[in-house]
Amino acid sequence: MELVLGFVPERDLVTKACQGDRRAFALLHERYAPVVHAVLLARVPSQEAEDLLQEVFAKALVRLPDVRDPGAIGGWFCALARNLATDFHRARKTASLPPEIVGPGDGAAAADALAAIRELPATYSETLLMRLVEGMTGPEIAEATGMTPGSVRVNLHRGMKLLRRRLGEGGQR
Repeated sequence: MELVLGFVPERDLVTKACQGDRRAFALLHERYAPVVHAVLLARVPSQEAEDLLQEVFAKALVRLPDVRDPGAIGGWFCALARNLATDFHRARKTASLPPEIVGPGDGAAAADALAAIRELPATYSETLLMRLVEGMTGPEIAEATGMTPGSVRVNLHRGMKLLRRRLGEGGQR
């Protein structure tokens, strides 16, 4: 059975991707790359997020048959991203690399905002990055992460409130 353009339920995509259907996996990638990217941006330097995004999907291709609930694939992708971000920091710590430095011309204001978002609790930072950086709507975030639309609204509201407070304080907490 060939996949047609349009909406295909995640369960069907996961099943087909597990059977080797590359187009089904490509559709999963298309749907979840923004979510995974936001999760990574919340945890790693922005210049590392793109490489780790590719690594998440490379691992997912191999581990997809291990998914317990194909209907919750969004949460599974997010967990993979969080684990890779943790691994990234462990490797970085043991290598004693210097902390991320924002150079001139790199958009210092944007870097400050991103740094402030990263300092928020993970629930808020991930949701805010999905909204602000990836341009996802509240319902899209809820569908992709498995959160309720109400939880997404609360996280966005509280996260923005905390972010405004931190940015308003000029970075002082």
